[in-house]
Amino acid sequence: MSSHKPPLYQIHHAAGADFTDFGGWEMPVSFDSIRTEHAAVRESVGVFDVSHMSEVSVRGPDATELMNVLTTNDVRALEPGDAQYSCVLDDRGVILDDIVVYRDPDQDGYLFVPNAGHGGQLTDRWITRAAERGLTVSVEDVSTEFGLLAVQGPDAVETVESVSSDSIADLSRFTTTRTEIAGSNCLVARTGYTGEDGFEIFVPSNDSGSVWNAFDGVQPCGLGARDTLRLEAGLLLSGQDFDPNAEPRTPLEAGLGFVVDFSKPEFIGREPLRDLETEGPDEALVGLRIEGRAIARHGYSLHADGNRIGRVTSGTMSPTLEVPIALGYVDAAYADEGTELAVNVRDRDVDATVVGSRFLTSIGTETTEK
Repeated sequence: MSSHKPPLYQIHHAAGADFTDFGGWEMPVSFDSIRTEHAAVRESVGVFDVSHMSEVSVRGPDATELMNVLTTNDVRALEPGDAQYSCVLDDRGVILDDIVVYRDPDQDGYLFVPNAGHGGQLTDRWITRAAERGLTVSVEDVSTEFGLLAVQGPDAVETVESVSSDSIADLSRFTTTRTEIAGSNCLVARTGYTGEDGFEIFVPSNDSGSVWNAFDGVQPCGLGARDTLRLEAGLLLSGQDFDPNAEPRTPLEAGLGFVVDFSKPEFIGREPLRDLETEGPDEALVGLRIEGRAIARHGYSLHADGNRIGRVTSGTMSPTLEVPIALGYVDAAYADEGTELAVNVRDRDVDATVVGSRFLTSIGTETTEK
């Protein structure tokens, strides 16, 4: 896969960032240490370049109908400026991608954000389904038109407020507004992927540098801290915690049932999901607290009662909680919180306990009490 460079690549390179390939993009994995960047977001504020994410524009008289057929949530609930988390499924009910859908605040239509490298694939899917149904709609992959910054942390509001031409302090979660930052017309959304308050800022690609520089003095953060932050918050990573080929999972297995709106009469994957809801999934995603200092990595097997009962999909040493944590799928009989399991780490079994996947709450309360 060829590697794309974000609009801010040269700025990051000059700042001494370490880079990694992610979804076909050469992105900064860290600027300082991951722990330093992670702590900045949990304790104050950090800024991320997440321009590797895709953007797809959907407009036209039948845009709402098409969006509702191809996503699990109900876009009819969105007022102009609202945002919504959703999933895209195949005919089996298996997750192809998770996305955020934005209804444009000041013109008719939608912008949705797939994960890195998925923009072209989902654009083709939208165009194909629209043609099959004879819908009047315009679908365009506009990923190259945007840079995307994320300002996250307890101090994110005052940080973005200080550089925007209009107040954003009263913006509600999962809503958007347009405002100028460094002279650039930006779409500012109160969304994020860290478990903290914050904003994601859609910037015209050519203005990415000036808007990034408007946050001079804010800790720059890379994908390394983004991963540890999202995992502590129990947020899933496409291609790792679910993947249509390597880890085919439905929203009901992945703990994403809250984005499935069965009141809609139709969406792709609805009937298999409805059947699964009735029967109950055989496996479920759980949070795991690992004993000691062992790190449970992607693919490590999980055991109970002498049998293999699942596997880890994501794991790390939590910088905030200072304990190893992981996400993994287990047989439904072992999914209750408090269930004791073992994870095989380098050919030895290490004790693990099922906990709530929102680790900052499920373990954070416990560590605070200690």
